[in-house]
Amino acid sequence: MTDQLARNVHAALDRFQIELPSWGFANTGTRFGKFLQSAAATNLEEKLSDAGFIHSLTGVCPTVALHVLWDLPAGAASVDDVSAAAARHGVRAGSINPNVFQDQIYKHGSLGNPDPAVRRAAQNHLLDSATIAQGLGSRDLSLWFADGSNYPGTANMRRRKHWFAEGLTAAHARLIGDQRLLVEYKPFEPAFYHTDIADWGMALELARLAGPRAKVLVDTGHHYQAQNIEQIVAWLLDLEMLGGFHFNDRRYADDDLTLGSIDPYQVFRIFHEIFFYAWETGKQPDIAYMIDQSHNLKGKIEAMIQTVTTAQELYAKAALVDHAALAAFQERSALVEAETCLKDAFSTDVRPAIREWARSKGLPEDPMRAFRESGYLERITAVRAERNAASATSYA
Repeated sequence: MTDQLARNVHAALDRFQIELPSWGFANTGTRFGKFLQSAAATNLEEKLSDAGFIHSLTGVCPTVALHVLWDLPAGAASVDDVSAAAARHGVRAGSINPNVFQDQIYKHGSLGNPDPAVRRAAQNHLLDSATIAQGLGSRDLSLWFADGSNYPGTANMRRRKHWFAEGLTAAHARLIGDQRLLVEYKPFEPAFYHTDIADWGMALELARLAGPRAKVLVDTGHHYQAQNIEQIVAWLLDLEMLGGFHFNDRRYADDDLTLGSIDPYQVFRIFHEIFFYAWETGKQPDIAYMIDQSHNLKGKIEAMIQTVTTAQELYAKAALVDHAALAAFQERSALVEAETCLKDAFSTDVRPAIREWARSKGLPEDPMRAFRESGYLERITAVRAERNAASATSYA
């Protein structure tokens, strides 16, 4: 790698940050059961401790996404305690995630529920979540809805769209300062006949209806197998409606595998579209990068470190694409040369440049090795193992 390419990598890494999810450190289940880990976090303090330790090793994870129901059950009354706990561990609150899918009242939906009382309850929760975000200094209110239906004829899809627009508009009106609404989509599950926000076009329309500070959130796992995610990203960039990502990977159409474990080239292509847009337009898009993964098999902290370092590698590779050459190849439909331009960047070993960047920041060159040698896992396991074992459910 030339000195100039190494400088490109360093410059890219200097501006790359990725948010960690609080729920990724706790014991979580599949549809069929929960497999406990002795070192899993059992409360918010422990989640923040784990996130803060990863940030100390990588230097690129200063914020932690919080789930209101799971992390702030006391609502706005929790704000000062949460802020203090985050500061103790060298991080701060990131995106705030309302929960309008877990309570029993949401059996038939939240903002799309035919019962106006349930819609009001969901809307009030969004408003309360916006207030919590303001108290924590969090910019983004990240919205995912499980709403939909399982059987034909059981839901008025057009009316539900209007109810969603009303609820999101009300939430948008509560925003202050630089706050944003990020509207996420998912093609199916748990609604298997229709989902109210099933694709990026539906999320885009609802974001536009909500107001100018609403953007679309792309979860890389929330797509059908053959879907071209980077094309969606390119369109949203062009429309200036891309607000952020939830990063993960998937084999079919769900999202709990570590980033790049199945298709690293796809993640590289997504990053490339972002770099290419910035080069072509001279605009740096305002995009929030976040991990959205829950690990039942891999160690939770190791999985997060692996994801962060993979994201850094793929982001750095995308920074090496020769945009001027690529644009020229595209202009004359030089297909082999254009594709090779991408593949050359993807094939470049950027790890030496990343290690050099880490050294320049006073960070470990190998975060995974540093974690394994730190003794942190052994210390937290000794403290948490008994509580995690006590939470095990017997099916005998």
